[in-house]
Amino acid sequence: MSSPVVDKALFQQLLQADELGIRLEIVGGLPLWEASPVLRHQEAIDRIRASLRPASRPDNGDGYVHLTNVYIGFPEGSLKRPDISIFSREPDEEDKAITLVPEAVIEIVSKGYEAKDLEIGPRFYLSQGVKDVVVFDPHTLLVLHLTPTSTERLVSPVKIKLACGCACKV
Repeated sequence: MSSPVVDKALFQQLLQADELGIRLEIVGGLPLWEASPVLRHQEAIDRIRASLRPASRPDNGDGYVHLTNVYIGFPEGSLKRPDISIFSREPDEEDKAITLVPEAVIEIVSKGYEAKDLEIGPRFYLSQGVKDVVVFDPHTLLVLHLTPTSTERLVSPVKIKLACGCACKV
């Protein structure tokens, strides 16, 4: 499934906003923003990424690719920037929004942006074919693990096995 071409001028505006410390996303035509992450947020991202472990993938070797804070252009035109995106292979794009839909997404809740991270994001990702959505609130230690067929409420620290065959500790 490929994404429509993301307007270059719009993408440049998003990158300029980033330089000002504002993260912009567009979901279903609705612009969403949040301030750049604070230290607690970044430490959670680093800790979770360091815990990611591969499992054997007979169809694609041993591996996956995990990236942080990259723009992803989804098929219906939305642009999101997950805290952690896990892909089955290296995306082709280097200088523009990635068009490969991630296998899994992990979001860290930012204080003041709970609705974006807990309500809007998970439903959106699942509607786009993401198989696992993990949302971690570092303030309450709540972990949500959402799949197309289930939602689990967990408490950190917890190990989560993802459909892509990898596991992480949140």
